[in-house]
Amino acid sequence: MRSLILPILLIAATPAVAAPVPTVIAQAVADPARPAAQRETDAVRMPAETLAFSGVKPGMAVGEFYPGSGYYTHMLSRIVGPKGHVDAIENARWSDAKQVAALSAIPNTSFAALPFGTVKFSRPLDLAWITQNYHDLKIAKYGVVDTAAFDREVFAALKPGGAFMIIDHEAPKGTDVAGIEKLHRIERAQVIREVTAAGFKLAAEGNFLRNPADDHSLSIFDKAIQGQTDQYALKFVKPAR
Repeated sequence: MRSLILPILLIAATPAVAAPVPTVIAQAVADPARPAAQRETDAVRMPAETLAFSGVKPGMAVGEFYPGSGYYTHMLSRIVGPKGHVDAIENARWSDAKQVAALSAIPNTSFAALPFGTVKFSRPLDLAWITQNYHDLKIAKYGVVDTAAFDREVFAALKPGGAFMIIDHEAPKGTDVAGIEKLHRIERAQVIREVTAAGFKLAAEGNFLRNPADDHSLSIFDKAIQGQTDQYALKFVKPAR
């Protein structure tokens, strides 16, 4: 299920990425029209760093998986602007009328509630985006998904040179499907294996959400760690040829 929690500590990693924040992203984050409840979580969600890392720019076609309340959808819409477009896809089992109304009202955005794991966009993408939900694709109660097929379909949906960004919660080494469901975490190494097997190349890794104080053994919803989980940011690229 979509979570709204991110840590705020920084550590070094390889390769390290600390992208400068373009003005258009800073303006989108600072937009006073954003819902107040969403802006209150910025200190832990680090949207400026996340958006800068993704490489999103005006005019892009973006595919956002599992937007929840639209936290990032609002900002993505403003960044891509009227010459760009955001296709937001929610798991039909998670969607409700309130979400449909809220996200459908966002400018230059299309919203669809579809069976979990569906990859269906209105146009070829420059950027595909999934934050804190890749692990959910492994949890059958949300909908049975063939993640290898999902990754291949995302690859096909992107333009040559397009990027696939994934942020998720680090898991203990060797975490199996049952562990993923229990902890709502997935190993960084597993994500890299699966996504590169679909043809992607790992282009960059961001460290702005890492937290070495998280021992990875607790569910992300455990109050002892909630809001302070160790998360990795991975940007994969579809080769231009």
